[in-house]
Amino acid sequence: MRKLLNIWRLGTKELWGLFRDPAMLILIVFAFSASVYMSGRAVPNTLQNATIAIVDEDESQLSARVASAFYPPQFTPPLLLGYHEIDGALDSGLVSFALVIPAGFQRDVLAHRPLSLQLNVDATRLNQALSGSGYVQQMVLQEIREFAARQGVSTELPVELELRARFNQSLNTMWFGSLMQLFYNLTMLSIILTGAALIKEREQGTIEHLLVMPITPTEIMLAKVWSMGLVVLVATAVSLFLVIEGWLQVPIDGSIALFITGLALSLFATTGLGIFFATIARSMPQFGLLMILFMIPLQMLSGGMTPRESMPKLVQHVMLLAPTTHFVELGQAILYRGAGIETVWKPFLALATIGGVLFGLSFVRFRRMLSSLA
Repeated sequence: MRKLLNIWRLGTKELWGLFRDPAMLILIVFAFSASVYMSGRAVPNTLQNATIAIVDEDESQLSARVASAFYPPQFTPPLLLGYHEIDGALDSGLVSFALVIPAGFQRDVLAHRPLSLQLNVDATRLNQALSGSGYVQQMVLQEIREFAARQGVSTELPVELELRARFNQSLNTMWFGSLMQLFYNLTMLSIILTGAALIKEREQGTIEHLLVMPITPTEIMLAKVWSMGLVVLVATAVSLFLVIEGWLQVPIDGSIALFITGLALSLFATTGLGIFFATIARSMPQFGLLMILFMIPLQMLSGGMTPRESMPKLVQHVMLLAPTTHFVELGQAILYRGAGIETVWKPFLALATIGGVLFGLSFVRFRRMLSSLA
């Protein structure tokens, strides 16, 4: 009971110290509110207000229909240019797409002859180029089919592919962006809060005061882990209900209790990682450099931004050692697909194992640091 009381009191001290730090409080509020909201709403990956130019060399009814098919919110009203103006418009960034409709376009469609349209794309705007090319192709083919059907010309193939998107029927990237930003922020804040708490005590000299008290290094570490982990856990729950479900209207299909359990295991691992970094860094600037070095690959290679199946095999195997890989896997499975424990028990087990290993390594480094200060 005395040890548990020590852990409780030390953790409470950490919470009071955090509440008296306005910079950290502002960072926490921003990371779990405005940052999540902007990732979902203000920085969409879907095609929006793309600029397009039309070169209409046919000047027919069908080419006019195709030109009028592009409208907001996916596209701005198309510019009508001559063929010789395409390069200048693309070079200057005036347009992202330039569709060339050749002469005889309507005649070839009605005669059921093979034909081709030329689409010039500014591929420096990669996300827009990838999604926009598909949009343009789909819209042009739809106009051709409708026009040909009215003229009694069949353009239908004997096989038609019907798309049924599951878990995100409208293919709304806001659902993906907001949750992935929340996952990234909670990982970053759990490491920063725990590591900064230890470095601040060392810089202010209060760590020496703890050494003369009847407490053990394990109690000191556990106090920092539970207090900072609790802050991130509560902030994540508030952000999930108020920002993601409330403001952004993102539906959550899975068990929140199961997700919170997985989050607690992830925080056990990442807070231990924060203490480990704090024992290596001698100051906050060094700690910040370590954060940059590790957070970028943790974010980019965990499967939150790019599917792990698309990565090289070596990277896939190495990232199995990172807690973020397993947390993203269980978080997506629970919140997106409504998975139960029978589906996500493997990432749960992996997080518990990684957390135990990181806590052990951090404990060894922490004891060495205390021995050097004694």
